Amino acid sequence: MEAALQGLASSMLVPASTFSDSAAKIGNVLEVVAVFFAVVLLVFYVAGKASGKLEKPVAIVVFLVPAVLLLLIGLVIPAIRTFYYSFYGATSAKSVGLDNYKWAFKTPAIQTVLKNTLLWIVIAPVLATALGLTIALMVDRMKRQAVVKSLIFMPMVISFVGASIIWNFVYNYRDSSQPQIGLLSKVVITLGWKHPPNWILSSPLNNFLLMVIMIWIQTGFAMVVLSAALKSVPDEIIEAARVDGAHGFRLFSSVQIPMIRSTLVVVLTTIMIATLKVFDIVRTMTGGNFKTSVVANEMYNQTFVQFNNGHGSALAVILFLGVTPLVAYNVIQLRKERATR
Repeated sequence: MEAALQGLASSMLVPASTFSDSAAKIGNVLEVVAVFFAVVLLVFYVAGKASGKLEKPVAIVVFLVPAVLLLLIGLVIPAIRTFYYSFYGATSAKSVGLDNYKWAFKTPAIQTVLKNTLLWIVIAPVLATALGLTIALMVDRMKRQAVVKSLIFMPMVISFVGASIIWNFVYNYRDSSQPQIGLLSKVVITLGWKHPPNWILSSPLNNFLLMVIMIWIQTGFAMVVLSAALKSVPDEIIEAARVDGAHGFRLFSSVQIPMIRSTLVVVLTTIMIATLKVFDIVRTMTGGNFKTSVVANEMYNQTFVQFNNGHGSALAVILFLGVTPLVAYNVIQLRKERATR
């Protein structure tokens, strides 16, 4: 009886202790936020009192220093720490040189991860951009463009996790003898495929099925941007091309595509960047199992599941090196486009 009472008392203490811990953490967060706003108000008060020769230097400090500090704290310092830890072991106690990078490129499982990531950044952006461009051309000839564009753009407002849950129902598998709730299985069985596979477990098919989710989300973005670019092509150029005999596909490939080439490249690289960092879709659908893992997901596994900071940091550096050229190229293209306007 006493043991039961002690057990009941201890079970009642757990929620209380959990509540007190949560309250303490919330209090700490509120204190930090309050201090931050107090400092900001103080800085702006000092800036407002400055006058004469001090006005411009103080304004520069007020607007530049906080941005630089946030950049250092949120990006530069973590990037340096990650690069540093990529040369150390699991516990960051002993330097291992380039062993973590050798592990990343020589381990068969990680080689599969790198190949999957490469497939993602090649297939998903190209198909999403191509579909977006095709839909933009087709929709621009319709009367009620806004309705169609809104429906196609709608997946963009859904989070990757939410989209993955939706498509999880599409790919849901049951034996063909049972009632089907998965849309894909139901369709193929209706068409005559009596025994479809378990879609998410079938490699490498499952990788392409996961890419469909990214394509479904990003097609709306590509459609909106490319539709605006197509409409910005001067009507005089289109009419002159038609007078010269350019119609249909020839007009599209010889006139419209060259005119929107810079926008097309920006859209493609932007989707590539988003695809290279893809994590939510893989994590929600498969958890990286069944040979579907990508670099971002494996980085999470190594760091927060297996607690190997060295391997996780090395994968983070590889991911960063993959994203950086795309970002740089995107910035260069945007600057060129602005310069030509």
